[in-house]
Amino acid sequence: MYLKMQLVNTVRVPPEFLGSDLNLVVKELLCESLEGRIDKKLGMIVVVIDLIELGEGKILAGDGGIYYESTFNALVYRPQLQEITKGRVVEIVNFGAFVEIGPMDGLVHVSQISDDFISYDEKNARLVCRESNRALSEGDGVVVRIVAVSLNESDPGESKIGLTMRQPTLGKFEWIEEEKRRSENE
Repeated sequence: MYLKMQLVNTVRVPPEFLGSDLNLVVKELLCESLEGRIDKKLGMIVVVIDLIELGEGKILAGDGGIYYESTFNALVYRPQLQEITKGRVVEIVNFGAFVEIGPMDGLVHVSQISDDFISYDEKNARLVCRESNRALSEGDGVVVRIVAVSLNESDPGESKIGLTMRQPTLGKFEWIEEEKRRSENE
């Protein structure tokens, strides 16, 4: 889920930027240091939108920079447990499919794709259901539910989001449409 949040952070302005437009410099420094960063409580900071308030600068002995407490708005992506969201399959591997949900990727394990037995077609990079012959490939649009979230602040690449597609109204877009047409005809 995307959220617009008002946050506070202290920014060190190096001496070479003194004399420049302070609001622009602080916003740029906030963007460089925070965008793409993961915080366990906040989620991922996608973009710093605007600077709201800049506090009075503080100088520390032995440091040529000036420290400003800044209040700003940011767009944050926070994956919520049980949230249903749309995504796109970005990679197929033998144990499941990685799905891009917003700025992060989650994993749908093969056991969470379908009730059907699933095999990995390495040659065509897809997962195929044995009985229904449905296939999941890179680029496919899907609807998933978030079932596990483990964010790692120190190494964002180690963050894990678990997804499922094993419920009605979840799955590949075409599968959902097939189910909808089938239920209308009954």
